Amino acid sequence: MLRFWKKKPKPEDEAATEDVAAAAQPEAQPEPGSEPTPEPANEPAALLEPEPEPEPEPEPEPEPIPTVVAEPAAPAAPPGKKGWLARLKEGLSKSTSRLTEGIGGIFTKRRLDEEALEELEELLITADLGPAMAAKVTGELAKSRFGKDVTPDEVRRFLADRIAETLAPVAKPLDLVAAARPHVILVVGVNGAGKTTTIGKMAKQYRDQGKRVLIAAGDTFRAAAVQQLEVWGERAGCPVISRETGADAAGLAFDALERARREQADVLLIDTAGRLQNKANLMAELQKIVRVLKKQDAGTPHSTLLVLDATTGQNALSQAEVFRDMVDVTGLIVTKLDGSARGGVLVALADRFKLPVHAIGVGETIEDMRPFEAGAFARSLTGLEA
Repeated sequence: MLRFWKKKPKPEDEAATEDVAAAAQPEAQPEPGSEPTPEPANEPAALLEPEPEPEPEPEPEPEPIPTVVAEPAAPAAPPGKKGWLARLKEGLSKSTSRLTEGIGGIFTKRRLDEEALEELEELLITADLGPAMAAKVTGELAKSRFGKDVTPDEVRRFLADRIAETLAPVAKPLDLVAAARPHVILVVGVNGAGKTTTIGKMAKQYRDQGKRVLIAAGDTFRAAAVQQLEVWGERAGCPVISRETGADAAGLAFDALERARREQADVLLIDTAGRLQNKANLMAELQKIVRVLKKQDAGTPHSTLLVLDATTGQNALSQAEVFRDMVDVTGLIVTKLDGSARGGVLVALADRFKLPVHAIGVGETIEDMRPFEAGAFARSLTGLEA
């Protein structure tokens, strides 16, 4: 508490006060018990010896004012997490720049002629939309606008509409089979595509929905994959079933399904190896996993998801072809759309394989993997406001 007190006059102020009082009162009354000091008579003022100044009394020590220590300012709150559409647009920025800059360079103050159509088709192919999709888009544009003046914005809107039409039939969220307990999801793809991370994110999302989830670390040849899944499992509160390095992946899958059924889990996620350089061995392993699962439940796996890395561009189409021959792929998850200028490959995948695209990833966090939305993707890819 702050304390306030009356300021004690300084010694020189006291002397001045006494002189004034003496002038106002000719006879000062002596203090009781003290002898009066005789005043010299008719002495000039200059000859009077000055009275000795009284010794100043030490001023009392003021009570200390409590020190108020300011609390350290709270760190500025981190900026709010960007919404999904903002993250999608940001993730596709490299792909968007390639398309928008290319279209702007072709159609600035120009009519739609054969040369412009040829340049547009080449641009769409280099943006990984694929030759078939590029030919389809330019053909439709020629039918409606050939010989007329077109602006870059008109071309971008036309392209966004055609892309959305292609993607709409395959934009399907992954629905769990209500009657299946557990719903078995087999996840396949080449090493490095993001299978393990995708499984971890899916487990966390399902767990946050209140579902009981088990994870089977079926890539028994990569210790790093098992460790990564264990980290995700701990984070999500999901048990991870694993074996020693080199163990039989099909046997692990069998045991995992048995445990999931015994514990009445809602979802069983099974990771697999992705050593595409040895295609024959990989195919044999995946097919064996499917066989042993079906021995326990003929309807399993209920979903077989292929994880594809968008940064590989047209290689993603080759991988889709290979894995579709190995197992019955039921849907796709496309990752790392934020890592390259090849976001158009998703359009080529949809156009060629017609497989459902359940989710896409545009970053490392769990919030950066969401169900696929055709319209939002098409407009973000072409640089239009969502």
